Amino acid sequence: MIWKPNVTVAAVVEQEGKFLLVEETVSPETVPLLNQPAGHLEAGESLVQAVARETLEETGYTFTPEWLVGIYHWHSSDNDTTYLRFAFSGFVSDFDPDYVREACIVKASWYAMPQIDELIMRHRSPLVKQCIQDFSAGKRYPLEILMHYN
Repeated sequence: MIWKPNVTVAAVVEQEGKFLLVEETVSPETVPLLNQPAGHLEAGESLVQAVARETLEETGYTFTPEWLVGIYHWHSSDNDTTYLRFAFSGFVSDFDPDYVREACIVKASWYAMPQIDELIMRHRSPLVKQCIQDFSAGKRYPLEILMHYN
């Protein structure tokens, strides 16, 4: 058997000092967890297409990626799964309040850093805060470094 990591994408979106996060249910018996709009890369799509799709599906916002913030390799001991996360920064527009979000998403909201720090025990993974820290530190890589061939 060949081991393969789960490839995921995440959107780090900041407006007026607040970050767009989603509250999502991982299982019915647990409290909703905080995450960036994020999800898995699907067959046939580029990483940029995936992060735009996931952001729309989870928040109702149209996301335009401008930069790659970082690539993160993380192993979750909770489910014994390794993730390779590509985090993008950019801007959102065209919010559709009537957009039907994924069933696991409780809500999408804007959070200031003090709130994010206060709720750290509800972060879906340590990557939530790390991606925000890297974005806040000015880490930006041009999207042209990502190649997609069909």
